[in-house]
Amino acid sequence: MFRNQYDTDVTTWSPAGRLFQVEYAMEAVKQGSAAIGLRSKTHVVLACVNKANSELSSHQKKIFKVDDHIGVAIAGLTADGRVLSRYMRSECINYSYTYESPLPVGRLVVQLADKAQVCTQRSWKRPYGVGLLVAGLDESGAHLYYNCPSGNYFEYQAFAIGSRSQAAKTYLERRFENFSGSSREDLIKDALIATRETLQGEKLRSSICTIAVVGVGEPFHILDQETVQKLINTFEIVREEEGPAAETQPAAETGAATDQDSADQGAAAPDQDVAPMDI
Repeated sequence: MFRNQYDTDVTTWSPAGRLFQVEYAMEAVKQGSAAIGLRSKTHVVLACVNKANSELSSHQKKIFKVDDHIGVAIAGLTADGRVLSRYMRSECINYSYTYESPLPVGRLVVQLADKAQVCTQRSWKRPYGVGLLVAGLDESGAHLYYNCPSGNYFEYQAFAIGSRSQAAKTYLERRFENFSGSSREDLIKDALIATRETLQGEKLRSSICTIAVVGVGEPFHILDQETVQKLINTFEIVREEEGPAAETQPAAETGAATDQDSADQGAAAPDQDVAPMDI
C-alpha cells in the first residue's frame, strides 16, 4: 500500500468508496502473530503464536481472560488489544453487578464492534489496529466471534487471523465439519496442528504457543506450558504411529477392491438389463 491524498484522515472517502485508514488497520492485523479459534457444541479453544522480538526479551501476551465464561485472542497491536480487553472486563463486571448474571457473549461482541466503529467516524481518532477472536459460553451454547477494526463482527465455527494464517485456514476448512461434535481433546489437537501450519516448518514447542479453553463446566483458563508440551508430544507420537498404518492400508484396500470387482462382475452377468443403483 502507498500513501495517497485520501489516506490522511480516517473520515476521508476515496473516489472508489474506500477508507484507507481503516484498511491500514486491517493490514496491521495481518502483520501480527497468528491467532486461531475453534468451537464445538460444548467447548471453545483459542491458540496463538508467541514469538519474542529478541532472544533477550519475553514474548507479548496474546490471550486475555475477560470473565469466567469469555476470553479473547488478539492479532495486531498488542497495546490496543490490552485496552479493548480491559473495556470488555469492565462491561462484564457492570452487567454482572446490575443483573446478577453473566453477560451474553453476543451482546458483548456488539458493544465491542460499536466501540471500534466509532473510531472510523471521528477525525480525531484512529481505528484500533487489532483483531480479536472472542470465545465464550452462555445459555445459547459455545460461541466464537471475530471482531474487525472496521467495526464488523462475524461468528465462526473456526477461524484464524494474523500472519501466515492462510495455511491454518486451509487446514480448518478441510476439518470444520467435524468440529461441532469434537471432544475437548480433539479441539486442542486440531488447534495445535493449525498453529503448526503457521510456523512454516519450524518445530512446534510450548514456549512459542499458548492454548486456552472454555467449555461446559470449565471456566476460561490458559493451559500451562507443561500441559501444552505433553499434548504436543502425544500428538507427535500419534503422527509417527499413523505413518506405517497409512502405508499398509492402501494395499489392503486394493486387494479388497479386486475381490469386490470380481464378485460384482459375477453377480451382474445374469442380469444385464438391470439399471445400476444410483449413488
